[in-house]
This record gives sequence, structure tokens and C-alpha cells, in this order.
Amino acid sequence: MEPTNQTVVSEFLLLGLTSDPALQPFIFSLFLFMYLVTILGNLLIMLAVSSDPHLHTPMYFFLSNLSLADICMGTTTIPKMLVNIQAQDQSIIYTGCLSHVCFVLIFGGLENCVLAVMAYDRYVAIFHPLRYMAIMNPYLCVLLLLVSLLISIAFGLLHILMILQLSFCTTLKIPHFFCDLVQVIDIACSDTLVNNLLIYSVGNIFFGVPLSGIIFSYSQIVSSILRMPSGGGRAKVFSTCGSHLSVVSLFYGTGFGVYLSSSVTDSSIKNAVASVMYSVVPQMLNPFIYSLRNREMKGALRHLITGIHLL
Repeated sequence: MEPTNQTVVSEFLLLGLTSDPALQPFIFSLFLFMYLVTILGNLLIMLAVSSDPHLHTPMYFFLSNLSLADICMGTTTIPKMLVNIQAQDQSIIYTGCLSHVCFVLIFGGLENCVLAVMAYDRYVAIFHPLRYMAIMNPYLCVLLLLVSLLISIAFGLLHILMILQLSFCTTLKIPHFFCDLVQVIDIACSDTLVNNLLIYSVGNIFFGVPLSGIIFSYSQIVSSILRMPSGGGRAKVFSTCGSHLSVVSLFYGTGFGVYLSSSVTDSSIKNAVASVMYSVVPQMLNPFIYSLRNREMKGALRHLITGIHLL
């Protein structure tokens, strides 16, 4: 089969999670519900943080930006799937597919970086409480967020530039509900050695360094908790870090689960289903984790919802 130049590729086919027509209405309803919950939950977090002066702190500033990244991540992956199911059309144009890949990498990478920055914020809050506001000043908070965004954009564009060098054959079926980087590379006809090396080398550095920082921060925090003589002090520190640690565990746990799934099975459908766990589920559950485990956030949400109801 002769490869065609990548410039003549007009579209790909997203096969989705199943080819069974009987299951399509159920999948449409499920993902529509998950998308609406993701948007509403994260939007409420952002509105609560912006409307409550008590939450105008570095921790909640980063939380609101994490919610924004979650909204963008969900909007990148789910709506196109819903449109394809509704229209019974699996196609996605070439540029649209590359945009999928790029935005998933950018917003996934941004979540990764913001979680690391939030771990650093909790480290400073616990070990330097008297100097916390001086260290985590507005300038540093904005700078950390901008650096995270720029690194994530560079990470996404680097992979896109390498995909642009690939050629594709006539078989352009992607066994996924969105254009995943690995799946797009797998259907290329040209040599993908450089692309795969880039995934493992740059990817391990990009995700490994923030994860190492999170592990270091929490190892120090846990060590500090164990040295505390009073149970009340331990409970206070844990309540401060518990929500973030739960979100970190969910984000990296699902990502690691997808990696293991792709390693032990060749089933494209199983891999696609597993990928839902990192591209949809964490973004939907993050607002619930923070609102249910955080007293200040529950109070702010209660006041926000009460105010909306009164209007």
C-alpha cells in the first residue's frame, strides 16, 4: 500500500467506544451527562472562588485555574463525540484531528503542572506559614501559572510538528472517541521511531518532573505530620492537603492505569474505554472532591447557590 503525502489527507474516522448501534443512545446520554456535570461542577468552583473574598488566596487561585483546565479538557474531547453520534458520522477533518491532539496535550499538561504548583503551595503553607503570603505573592502565582501554560503549549506543539512530518495511508480509522496522540501515530505509514522516542523521552520528563515534585512535597508533609504531637494538628494539616492529594491520586492513578492497560492488552476498544478514565472522569470528579472535603469551599458554594436562588 502506497503512502500518501500528509497534505492530501482530508479526514480521519473516529470509531468511538463501540460499533453497536443499539448502544449509541446510551453512550450519547452517558457522555452528555458527564460533560454537563463537568462543566457545571467546575464552573461553580470558579464562581465560588471569584465571589468569596475569603477564597482569594493562592490555593484557590490555582484551584480555579485547574477547574478552567478541566472544562477545556472536557470540551476538547466530548462534544465532537456527541456530534458524531447524533449525526451518525464518524469523520473528523485532518486539521480538526490535529487540533484534538494538540489541545488534549496542552490541557492535560496544564493540569499536570498546576497540580505540581498546588503541591508546592501546600508545602509552603505548612513549612513556612508565617511567610506564606509573602512567598506565594500574586506575582509568583501568576508567573507559575504562565510558565505552566507556556511549557504545556510547547509540549503540545512539539508533538504536532512531528506529526506533520508523517505520511498516512488510505486506512485512517482511529479506534478512539477522540484523536489520541498514540493512536494517530499508530496509523501513520511512514517511520514513527522519532515520534515514539519523543513520546517516551519528553513525556516522561514532562510528567515525571512534576510528579517527582509532588511526591517530594508530600513526603515532607507526611514526615511533618508524623512528628506532630497533637492529633488536632495532624487533622488540620490533613484537611488542608487531603483534597489536593485525592485529586493528584485520581489524575495520576487513572493515567497510570491507562498506560498499564495499553501494555497488557491489544484491544483497541478496551484501550479507548480505559482512556475515558483519564480524559473524562478526573475532570468530572475534581469539583466534588474539593467541595465535599473542603469546609471553606462548601460554605462558598452554599452562599453562591443561595444567592443565585434569591435572584
